[in-house]
Amino acid sequence: MSRIAYDPVKDRFAKIIRNSKILRTLFYKVLDLFFLRSWYIRKILRRFGGNMDTKGKWKLLDAGSGFGQYDRFILREFQNVQVKAIDVKKDYLADSRQYFEREIAEGRVEFEQEDLLQIDYSEQFDFAICVDVLEHIEEDTTVMKNIHQALQPGGYFLMHSPSIYSEEDADGDESFVDEHARSGYSKEDIKTKLESSGFSVTDVAYTYGSKGHLAWELMIKYPMLWLNKIKLWALPLMAVYYVFTLPVGLVLMYFDMRVDNNVGNGIYALARK
Repeated sequence: MSRIAYDPVKDRFAKIIRNSKILRTLFYKVLDLFFLRSWYIRKILRRFGGNMDTKGKWKLLDAGSGFGQYDRFILREFQNVQVKAIDVKKDYLADSRQYFEREIAEGRVEFEQEDLLQIDYSEQFDFAICVDVLEHIEEDTTVMKNIHQALQPGGYFLMHSPSIYSEEDADGDESFVDEHARSGYSKEDIKTKLESSGFSVTDVAYTYGSKGHLAWELMIKYPMLWLNKIKLWALPLMAVYYVFTLPVGLVLMYFDMRVDNNVGNGIYALARK
């Protein structure tokens, strides 16, 4: 079975946007528009982060910041937040430091290279997010326990990951994707792991239900397959493709957000210390 990997495609985009704030900002906006998980994460952050922001200074841990997509949203959405963004990739962190140079100088955000299995923070944060990271880590409960330790009493932890139903994303002899330590989580599985790590689970829900998953196939999966096969030569073709598929995909994502999915290819959990 051949494997389809996200990381090589992500790295290609990282190189393209590396030295241009305009391109990087556009890239962030595309990620927020195209990825349904971002719609869910931003909705929950607005609800709970908004309440925290009205009370004054608060601290958020971005556990696996990647491109810095959510850091940009958080810093723009909330005026009183201080963000600590950590990741294992030096190049991604360097790119983020360059993009967020002003916010770093203002003391609103810092980027550090850290291994989530090794972090040792003690009750420093009011909120933590970990978006599409845990599925890459075999010892996921260790990460959850470390994040639990990092939160102040009453602090929130929001995670998103592929679910157990994401295994169906196999296309003939090609499987999405090759960097995962597990196929995903069920509601019962993630709840058990969070509770065993000391959390009280507030909400668990599937994302990318039938409508959202179809949108993901149209807007992400098939274009990613093209990029893996024919590299950047696929970009002109994709531009024409999205003229027709983008409106359909956005409508499907809108309705996915407004139903209680019995199953779905993604899952989020909100827990509290």
